Amino acid sequence: MPSVLVVDDTAVDRRLAGGLLEKNSAIEVRYAENGRKALDEVDRELPDLILTDLQMPEVDGLELVTNVSKKFPDIPVVLMTAHGSEVIAAQALANGAASYVAKDDLADALVDTVMHILAMSESDSRYRKLIECSTKTEFEFLLENDPHLIPPLVDLVQQIINSMRLFDASVRVRLGVALEQAVHNSMVRGNLDINRDDSEFSDRHLIQERMNQDPYQQRRVKTNISVNRTEVRFVVEDEGDGFDLSTVPQSGDPQALKYGIGRGLVLMTTFMDEVIFEKNGRVVTMIKKIT
Repeated sequence: MPSVLVVDDTAVDRRLAGGLLEKNSAIEVRYAENGRKALDEVDRELPDLILTDLQMPEVDGLELVTNVSKKFPDIPVVLMTAHGSEVIAAQALANGAASYVAKDDLADALVDTVMHILAMSESDSRYRKLIECSTKTEFEFLLENDPHLIPPLVDLVQQIINSMRLFDASVRVRLGVALEQAVHNSMVRGNLDINRDDSEFSDRHLIQERMNQDPYQQRRVKTNISVNRTEVRFVVEDEGDGFDLSTVPQSGDPQALKYGIGRGLVLMTTFMDEVIFEKNGRVVTMIKKIT
């Protein structure tokens, strides 16, 4: 059973986040009231994931992310962001955090986000010996607009990257998050034309409805994955109407974490070295260099 360490100096918020996770019987929840005690707890027993507030005394969320990324790179960290914490959150994402959830969205988004990150942090070495010998891997998919296809796609990519020993675990998780968000945006925001203001977690009924309606059901997401010894490149293309490219956030911009900016775009531009949009945003190319 995976364990999640919830870190927040406010007892009410700590119990709220932990209570949401404890509703899922597949998760063991532990608690720490600040970053210092969280580091002590990690030294005592490694969790599978850390969920942390950002604004805390002694050791804040940014310091916690930095310390964990250096000492325990296999442990993903998910941030809980509140209004006023955008600057720290942007720095924490740049320093190694795997994802974030706005405190206003905990009820809708927290469990799904944590389960996604836990799934992506699991490693599978069945094909390690063969793939270690690979110098380049490239494959292409033409995906229906079914979000259930995204996790196995991300898992496959992470297995390839892991077996080729290209990045440590924290970077692999972040690459998986970026790919997941890009494909999800192409399916839901692009092909199914669901407004970005609608919650990706609460609007499942509309997603299911449009998957079986014309013209949406005829559209596909073309996904090209290229992995070699110098870079990882993802090219994702949808058949929707595109979007206003001026809404794409700049990497590291704390204002992008505020409500109204696409969460997926924030994570993509933060976690990849280059993110290039073409054809009115219908094609996105994401590149991570291997240095």
